Amino acid sequence: MTEPQLYSPGPANLARLVKKEGDKWTLVLVRELRHSPEKVWQALIDPAQLREWAPFVVDASLGAVGTVQLTWVGNPTPIETKITRVEAPKALEYGDMRWELEPSGSGTRLTLWTKINRGFVSMGAAGWHISFDVLDYLLSGTPIGRIAGANAMKFAAWQRLNAEYAEQFGVKAPNFPPGAPKR
Repeated sequence: MTEPQLYSPGPANLARLVKKEGDKWTLVLVRELRHSPEKVWQALIDPAQLREWAPFVVDASLGAVGTVQLTWVGNPTPIETKITRVEAPKALEYGDMRWELEPSGSGTRLTLWTKINRGFVSMGAAGWHISFDVLDYLLSGTPIGRIAGANAMKFAAWQRLNAEYAEQFGVKAPNFPPGAPKR
């Protein structure tokens, strides 16, 4: 396993906002991956692979319409989550998330649409940015382990991304975790 401390994310350029509806905003993240849609698809639906990169765990595969228990890192209470759309290896929808996979050259363009409270939009963008990077490492055969929740927020790189996305979205970056340096 590659050491997480050797990992450093690039600039805050993966996310954008498409809808601002009251307190819930739609955050869109796009990432070009060097892996086939089929390989990326498996990482999106397989509970064992999700545990390696995503900021949540599920109790069953996301590969069929139905219901799973989804537990976010840092929140021990599972959420009953309905899987409403499964079109392998192109589209997946559950809860407040929609994933699309498109062939792109010899890889995949992965797009996530997720609804998020506007007060946390920069934090969510920073977290998903890092999760997408961790996914890429996993699919490349050099996993670095999940970096999510409070563990992600300890990274200076997460703090930087949070500040960059806040500026990009025109919101105030939350000073989180408490005592974190202000940027």
